[in-house]
Amino acid sequence: MREELLGIIEKNSRIDIKELAVLLGREEIEVANELAKLENEGIICGYHTLIDWEKTSIEKVTALIEVKVTPQRGQGFDHIAERIYNYPEVKAVYLISGGYDLLVTLEEKTLREISNFVSDKLSTLDSVLSTATHFILKKYKDHGTILDKKPEDGREVVTP
Repeated sequence: MREELLGIIEKNSRIDIKELAVLLGREEIEVANELAKLENEGIICGYHTLIDWEKTSIEKVTALIEVKVTPQRGQGFDHIAERIYNYPEVKAVYLISGGYDLLVTLEEKTLREISNFVSDKLSTLDSVLSTATHFILKKYKDHGTILDKKPEDGREVVTP
């Protein structure tokens, strides 16, 4: 039940417990208890709403920043990752393979705010060797959800 439950709520965290119980073929109390266990175990870390900011009047700029660092003895990448993710501007930090070590996601109102964060906060950290900033120009799909859906053509196809 656990894997199926996680799969369902990952796609729709607002699903009602009654509906979850029906989908899983379980009692509501059993589903509620399993959700509570998953939260207590830190498997469910939070619930989020995916917003397509392009459809609002609110300006948002998203940047992906690749960061090359010198791992610290006995702590690897964890210590520097923690220093970075503790900045409130930072939305996500990932340890990645390839030419860079960390991938940092920022969301700010302007390019300048992101640039200032990179130059004033990120680049000044002792372990940081270099950064490369990439700005998201358009989101097509995010967290498994297609944001750029084309309206369906409801007309019937007529062939001679």
